[in-house]
Order: sequence, then C-alpha cells, then structure tokens
Amino acid sequence: ADNYPFMVLTAAITDRPLLEGRMREMLRTETRLTSRIDRLPDTWSFSKQAFASDEPNMDAVIFGSAEYMKDGLVPITEWLGPSPWSERMLGIMDDVWKHAAVATPYGKIPSTTPEVNGDLLMVLPRLYWMTGEKKYLEYALRLGDYYLLAKKDPTLQAARVRLIAHGGEVFDGLAELYVTVHFAAPEKKEAYREPLHGMYDRILKLGRNEHGMVYGLIDPGTGKHGNICDTWGYTYNGLYSVFLVDGTPAYRQAVQSALASLGPHYSDYPWGTADEYADSVESALYHFNREPAAPVETWLDETIRAMWSRQQADGVIEGWHGDGNNARTSLMYALWKTQGLTVEPWRADVRFGAVRLGDELAVSLLADEPWTGRMRFDVPRHRVHLRLPLDYPRLNQFPEWFTVDSSRAYTVDGLPDGTRQCSGKELHDGLSVRLEAGRELRLTVSP
Repeated sequence: ADNYPFMVLTAAITDRPLLEGRMREMLRTETRLTSRIDRLPDTWSFSKQAFASDEPNMDAVIFGSAEYMKDGLVPITEWLGPSPWSERMLGIMDDVWKHAAVATPYGKIPSTTPEVNGDLLMVLPRLYWMTGEKKYLEYALRLGDYYLLAKKDPTLQAARVRLIAHGGEVFDGLAELYVTVHFAAPEKKEAYREPLHGMYDRILKLGRNEHGMVYGLIDPGTGKHGNICDTWGYTYNGLYSVFLVDGTPAYRQAVQSALASLGPHYSDYPWGTADEYADSVESALYHFNREPAAPVETWLDETIRAMWSRQQADGVIEGWHGDGNNARTSLMYALWKTQGLTVEPWRADVRFGAVRLGDELAVSLLADEPWTGRMRFDVPRHRVHLRLPLDYPRLNQFPEWFTVDSSRAYTVDGLPDGTRQCSGKELHDGLSVRLEAGRELRLTVSP
C-alpha cells in the first residue's frame, strides 16, 4: 500500500510505457495471487508460493483491504482517474461490505477498529462522488452514525487516543463524510454537526502544543500527551475541511498557526526516519496549497533536502516499503515547483519549473541536449476525476496548483513560432515544445 502505488505514479509521470506495461502486469498479478476471500486481498508469501497464513484471519484481511485502498489505490485514482486500479478498489470495497459482520443499530459494519473504519471513511465518500452509487454513501453513514450518534468517538471513549497515523484516520474520515453530507444529505449534516465539532474542539484543546503541532497520542481524561507527530497535517485536513463548509474561524486559524510555526520553530527539527520527514513535508504541502505563506517555502525546501539526503547511490532509501512514501512526497513537491506541469517524454536533463503571477503562469524549460515533446498542463482533478463538489484537503490527494479548464481559451506567449491560442483541452493533452541544447525557453500562459 505504501510502495507499489508510487511506483505506478512515478511511471505515470516519467515513463508511460512502464506504466502501461509492467505496472499493469503487477496489478494483474497482485489480483490473481492475493485475492483470498472473493476479491479481498491477503498477504502472499513468495518463499512459500502461497498465502503467508494457512487460514485467513478475517480481521487481518479487512485491515489489509482498507489499507490497500486508502494508501494504495486512492492516490493512483486521484491522479489517473478511472482506471484498472480504481476498478480493483471498487471490487475490494464491495466485498468488504459484503463480509461486514459487526452488528450495530445502524446496520452491519466491517470493524470496530478506528484505523480500519477511518480508512474506509476516507475512501467511501470519494467512491460515492466518482460513481454516483448511493450504496457507498449509505455504508459511510453507518460508520458516521456509529461514531457520532452512538458516541463511539475515541475522544469520548478511550483513555489513549492516537492522532498519529495508524489510529488517527477516523478523525479525517469523519470530516470527509461531513463534507459529503453537507452537499448530499443536509439533514444528516445537522445531526452530525454538534458531535463532530465537539470532537475537533477536544482535539484542539488537548492535541497540540504551543506552536500548533499535533501530538501523536493524548489522554482526554488527564490531558497527558506524547511527542508531536510527523503526520500533523492529516489531523488538520479534517479541521480545514470542516472550516470550508461551516466557516468555523478557529479551525482555519489552527492551520495557519501551525504553518506559521514551521520556520521559526521546526527549521531543523529531527522528524526521524526518511518516511517521517516525507509525511511532515506532505502535511505542509496539503495546507500551503490552501494557505500560502512565503516562509513555508523555505521550510519545505530545507526539509525535503534533509529527506533526500537519506537516499543511497542505488536509489534505496531505508530498504522497506516506506521508501514509497518518499517517492510520493517527492512527486508532490515537484508538482508544486512545476505548478502541476509534466513533460512527455520525461528525460533527466529536461529541467522545467513554473510560478504563478496572478492569473498567469510563467514557465521555464531547459535541456542539455535537443528535446522535442509535449508539456502537459494539469486539470482540476477533484472535479474531473472524482466529481467532488469541493476540493477539500484530504489524505493521498495531489494538491492542484495551476489547472486548465477544457472549456476555456488560453494564450501562450514566448513560443518560437509566436503567440498561440489554445483550448484548455489542448493544453491538458499536451502543448508541443522543441528545446535547443542549453537554450532556455520562457513561456507565459494566461486565460
């Protein structure tokens, strides 16, 4: 879930034949080998050439299925849209609910574990909007009712509440559902409003330090807490999402406070492993995209260099599946620096970047050797790929920077053959560009 999807996305951006070939073949192999209970995957052992466990453990299968969808198949779908990977996700989700066995007053749910249900709550709203199938909203509402109406919210129930990853997902997931019912079921939103705001108010009171950084663990009863966590931005995804639909000033201010603290207090903070550096940079990028503040740029540049410094000459970083998260964050960071632009075919010596100048985009391209290809502009993927009604901050998305609308016209200045008028669709499909060796090309794109 942490490694393979970012092989797919690295190939999607830098090597399309690899994406269409080996990456798809890996998906077919994974589906064939790991599907154990209907389409639900279980752990496969290469040394045994069989499943790792002789008998399936349903709780483990449900956990792995939820994790694979949320961390593996969702980011691919966020970038590519409908694809064989999204089809795999739909099949797994359908069978998770086919085998849901935990009875509640609201219907059966697959688990009582906050991490599992949080994973599902982050996937189900996106599937509902993408497909238009109401069953995915109904499944999500069962979980929402369980946590918010039956008062199973961990901040009310548990002595030890985990806000860091592998526990804190339920808080983000409930916010994703809240945004969805704001548009799709307003009466349910009214039922959820008070308990959801209460949950986030408790997190703000007990779950962060004086700089706005989120603690990994809290005890709601005593107020005791652990150290701050690298996934601080995940919690703020939920807070900011609620701000977007309810306009709660304190929730936006909490995000702004955390971003403002990065440079003064965390410029050389030892986040831990390369994977933990990756999660912290990812956290900042989600919110810098929506609350741009110049000092955050310096912090991002410095912190990602610290992450990159861990990579060895052979490309391996720490030699475990978390290395994939470094690829994720590197792609996310690069897409900020290019404002969502990609080039095809990608080549290591082709250097390109972009900055916004109001409504315009200023682009620079340079290659060591002659290069001919296409410069592809990003689209509002939240709307085009997932049909979301709002681009709220959410885990495993790739933030959108400069996007083109297929129905609009754009002017491109600076091309060797003069100014060109293009549609948004033409820019997304790819603007033809030819670079001479060592000669920079500067373009300005404006609607």
